Amino acid sequence: MFGFLKRFTTPTKLRNKGVLGMNARNFHIIAKLNPRHLYPLVDDKVQTKNLALKSGVKTPNLIGVIEHQYQVKNILDMVKKYDEFVVKPSHGSGGKGVLVIKGYSENCFKLPSGKTINYNELYQHISNILSGLYSLGGQYDTALIEEVVHFSDVFKDYSYQGVPDVRIIVYKGYPIMAMTRLSTAESGGRANLHQGAVGVGLDIKTGKTKKAVQHNMPLTHHPDTKADLRKIEVPMWREHLIIAAKAYEMTGLGYFGADIVLDANKGPMMLELNARPGLAIQIANGSGLRKAIKKIDKKAPNNLSPEQRIDFILS
Repeated sequence: MFGFLKRFTTPTKLRNKGVLGMNARNFHIIAKLNPRHLYPLVDDKVQTKNLALKSGVKTPNLIGVIEHQYQVKNILDMVKKYDEFVVKPSHGSGGKGVLVIKGYSENCFKLPSGKTINYNELYQHISNILSGLYSLGGQYDTALIEEVVHFSDVFKDYSYQGVPDVRIIVYKGYPIMAMTRLSTAESGGRANLHQGAVGVGLDIKTGKTKKAVQHNMPLTHHPDTKADLRKIEVPMWREHLIIAAKAYEMTGLGYFGADIVLDANKGPMMLELNARPGLAIQIANGSGLRKAIKKIDKKAPNNLSPEQRIDFILS
């Protein structure tokens, strides 16, 4: 994860700078704060979405669920009231298996890139999801059909084709670090850092850019759109933080990543949660998670509401 840093420093210096490593994350934080029986609440996107709806947390509407191969043929009936839709695996990760349809007829389905696929290709994609091609561990999976997010014009120059999202790390109910992930041509329109998306560290109090990286190396402008990444300021920032904080009560997890998108009409919406969020967010922010975690352990009050916890963070 931090291999590139070893050219410049040592593991001891990284720890002294507050960088949280994989082992420390797994054994001292996740193992203590995330009971394994709660993992399905976030690993299964169907369960996550149902929890969000019950908790009053905004999330893209669920159009339908396909659990069995014989149901795949019903896809056109399922989406007939919608001009566009998204197909995604319930147990997928890293954006794998997500298919966005921006318009369609009976045998022609338009992708965000402008390319098209036919009905047989859509059918096969859903079948591949059910067979576990994109799921964690290759297990049999479920296909979610949900509404398309229309991302805000605020980000139109900062992302290539795909929908940008905000990843917020939550510790004991308190948001402690954030970044926005911006898709590129290299990432294939997906907001996945490992596939070449840009990560922009955000100030947790303001939602403004701290620094930006691609492949763990700093940059100032988007590689495709050439937009100045230093000028990003996420609107409705407090609302983003409250959604992330509410997921603490919603799931019972003490440490997780909340992925939030900004819809042009509906505002911030929770896309999904991750019980084992990656650590590259520290590189995007140019700072370690340990310091933020220690601050919460030492100073943060207990038994506050999500809104009160955000007031503490912003104070």
